[in-house]
Amino acid sequence: MTLRVLFLGGTGVISSASSALAVERGIDLTLFTRGGSGRPVPDGARVRHVDVRDPAALREAVAGQEYDAVVDWLAFTPDHVQADLEVFEGSVGQLVFISSASAYQTPPARLPVTESTPLRNPWWQYSRDKIACEDVLMAAYRDRGAPVTIIRPSHTYDPSLIPLEGGWTAVERMRQGRPVVVHGDGTSLWTLTHHRDFARGLVPLLGDPRAVGEAFGITGDDVLTWDQITHALAAAAGVRARIVHVPSDVINAEDPRWGAGLLGDKAHSMVFDTTKLRRVVPDFTTTVRFEAGAREIVAWHDADPARKRVDPELDALMDRLVARFSVD
Repeated sequence: MTLRVLFLGGTGVISSASSALAVERGIDLTLFTRGGSGRPVPDGARVRHVDVRDPAALREAVAGQEYDAVVDWLAFTPDHVQADLEVFEGSVGQLVFISSASAYQTPPARLPVTESTPLRNPWWQYSRDKIACEDVLMAAYRDRGAPVTIIRPSHTYDPSLIPLEGGWTAVERMRQGRPVVVHGDGTSLWTLTHHRDFARGLVPLLGDPRAVGEAFGITGDDVLTWDQITHALAAAAGVRARIVHVPSDVINAEDPRWGAGLLGDKAHSMVFDTTKLRRVVPDFTTTVRFEAGAREIVAWHDADPARKRVDPELDALMDRLVARFSVD
């Protein structure tokens, strides 16, 4: 029997590859999107423009439809997942919530991080909201048997997403021969996952009863230092990187938005053990190394000059930090 799946979202950085793989593997896929992402919808998927954060509109859109699994790619706060439960509980076989690996204990007490690592992030509101969402869903599973599955991706990218702060700003600086700022001493370890690899972990979990009531981390095996990430992007751009290291707490003092993402996530080494996922999806593996992903990123941006946006405020901040911390 063909699996019928609904994606709330499905055209984003992480979700677009899962949409493509789901259709490729014969899943009857429907996407409720807000439109405007610019990413193509795979041939064979049904698409409807629905405001998934409007419970009445969502309930009307799914009336009379049956789905084996629903994946909410757009839920970020507890009221979002509570609305999902009210609409879908009792009518779908599986409700999948996309959480975040940043919900894990930060900084981690030990590595590698596994699904049993405590959830606690005092630094980043985004992560605390994801934890609160998980609490709502797992309480529904424990109390009523709601068919919940939680997915925790780490830093997942596609060709449009540059892992460095400011996106193309850093690449443009490197092409101009100007230094770029890397937090800390550049040696903390970071896991990057190409969105096609993430899809290879997620799609087989859809409709699988062994995934209900469980949380799975879906991350690749590609672990690099932040200096290595920067050098890989520079090589893909045809230049050599000049790096200036700046303490994360200094960056936080200068730019709390940038700092929150560092202190609450990127400043800490994050290496993951995906043994639990591989027990259910035994063929899961990383197929795209970041050196290849970096070439995709640069090629995608070079294909359209409008994509190469530079943040002038961040550019100026990097100049100030470089002036303070450069050892040249």
